[in-house]
Amino acid sequence: MIELQEISPEKIGNKLPNIAREHKWLQTVWGITRPLDYLEKMQERYGDIFIADFASSPPQVIISNPKAIQELFTADYKLFQSSPGNQIIEPLVGPNSLLLKDGEPHLQQRKLLMPPFHGERMQAYGQLMRDITQQVMSKLTVGSSFVARPIMQEISLTVILRAVFGLKEGERYQRIRQLLTAMLDSFQSPLSVVFLFFKSLQRDLGPLSPWGNFLRQRGRLDQLLYQEIQERRTQEQFSGDDILTLLLSARDEQGQPMTDVELRDELMTLLFAGHETTATALAWALYWIHSLSDVREKLLQELHSIDIANAQLTEIARLPYLNAVCCETLRIYPVAFFTFARTLKTPMQLMGYELPEGLRLSPCIYLTHHRPDIYPEPKQFKPERFLERQFSPYEYLPFGGGNRRCIGMAFAMFEMKLVLATILSHYSLALAETRPLQPVRRGVTFAPAGGVRLVVKERH
Repeated sequence: MIELQEISPEKIGNKLPNIAREHKWLQTVWGITRPLDYLEKMQERYGDIFIADFASSPPQVIISNPKAIQELFTADYKLFQSSPGNQIIEPLVGPNSLLLKDGEPHLQQRKLLMPPFHGERMQAYGQLMRDITQQVMSKLTVGSSFVARPIMQEISLTVILRAVFGLKEGERYQRIRQLLTAMLDSFQSPLSVVFLFFKSLQRDLGPLSPWGNFLRQRGRLDQLLYQEIQERRTQEQFSGDDILTLLLSARDEQGQPMTDVELRDELMTLLFAGHETTATALAWALYWIHSLSDVREKLLQELHSIDIANAQLTEIARLPYLNAVCCETLRIYPVAFFTFARTLKTPMQLMGYELPEGLRLSPCIYLTHHRPDIYPEPKQFKPERFLERQFSPYEYLPFGGGNRRCIGMAFAMFEMKLVLATILSHYSLALAETRPLQPVRRGVTFAPAGGVRLVVKERH
């Protein structure tokens, strides 16, 4: 692993970005426990391209300059390796995950996984999204309070289990849902997330130890996934709209199907990336909509302008203010603060800087989204900014960018819009607490502190 002293200007004579002077352990603890404060203070001190040093990884160039991000996203993908920067999620998704592949294998797997998340196949999931939302929300009673994030997680997890696996209600479905939720909940605090950041802590000290408990949950979940894969393999014909069916019928250039282990890792990737993130974004959206009465009124007025119950799903998805609310939600507190990091395989010039091989480049979504020159009053929630102008993919990047952009972007936006439209057209809600919410670390993502508590005022 490259060390900071190896890339110092004195050592290699390069023109380098500013290097953070704080001790690497201070940066590590600060970045894990108070990430917003860390990012904003460091940008203030060192500019929009600077080198940070963390105890758990090589030195990283943290970038919030849109021109630099454009240079990076449009550069030849062969210059970079992305898998080393994503090792933190390997315990969750497995080594064969799309997120941990590089070069041609990454492109081939991406091409295979893209079709279900676009076009007609995605539209087929739209009614499913609405039905599941109504089913989950119908359990709530008028006058009761609920925490939005776990309810949104139930909706998004049910959607992804049906869309990815084609799983209907049943014992295996319930057990997969419970185990996946418990596994992700084991990394919901800054203290527990250190186990992902530091491999030296990943030791199985028995079922009562944090890592030992995680491994046993993962093992039970794997057993269920492999059972589902084996049962589906025994079917003579692969029929269905779900993604597992598509992957089972796929063949590589040599005519070989995916192995059970490869299937398991891709399914875990889609489960992990496809529901936790959407649930968090929906919780944030409900918080902002009910924090700001003018936003809520404008949105309800737009939703009432069409016959929601009988409208085409694409008509709902095209509503401009609904789209602006979703975009602003993902701008102000993106679920992930960074895009996937790229590790340089060869030296590279970026914005006049000379960056050596082995350096890790990390575009910062949060800092880019809070640039006042692009987003005036960046701390204010203003959906109108997305009606007034269009932002480039280097200024607005909640799903990352370049050849590593999230393949589920269109699916996630479609789901956000349909879930919000369904909830707001059937229920009047209010915040149970009016205090401002801040993002807190939940694994490698960031969720609203407390999960957003709401009260059901009325059912329409």
